[in-house]
Amino acid sequence: MTRYTTDGVTIELVNGDITRQADVHAVVNAANAELRTGGGVAGAIHRAAGEALYEECKPLAPIRPGQAVMTAAYGLPNDRVIHCLGPVYGVDTPSHTLLADCYRNALRLADEHSLGSVAFPALSTGVFGYPKEEAATVAFRAVLSMTPELATVTLIRFVLFGESDLALHARVLGGMVSFRGI
Repeated sequence: MTRYTTDGVTIELVNGDITRQADVHAVVNAANAELRTGGGVAGAIHRAAGEALYEECKPLAPIRPGQAVMTAAYGLPNDRVIHCLGPVYGVDTPSHTLLADCYRNALRLADEHSLGSVAFPALSTGVFGYPKEEAATVAFRAVLSMTPELATVTLIRFVLFGESDLALHARVLGGMVSFRGI
């Protein structure tokens, strides 16, 4: 695990399963526009949460790239699920702005609902094709820009799939926080 604290907010990087983050208030779903089950993170979250999650999602869809909406977590060990539609790399433009919006909008929703912790996957890096290092850079810039504004969120966790993704994210975040003097 890698951990940094800035502005009273701890940013953690862990290797693991987003559906098994029992110590966080909200997990972020790498959603599709219709908020349906699918492959990857969305499929795992919907399977773990159960059918009631999709029933609550139906009237919220469709969502646009960069948008975030919140539901209950049902069968997940969390209070809430924040659904974000990341950009399809090279299709939804400007991709970097839309991806950053996902992180910022998710954190704003969590803060508005007085949640203390949020776990993110690496949004848009699966079937949406965002290059992992570029996506990590966008994600951490967005998160670090939000930390001074957060009133209740004190833990932001990135749950990464595999040791290579964890190492890449640790390197990118480490470079940013060293530059900022954190």
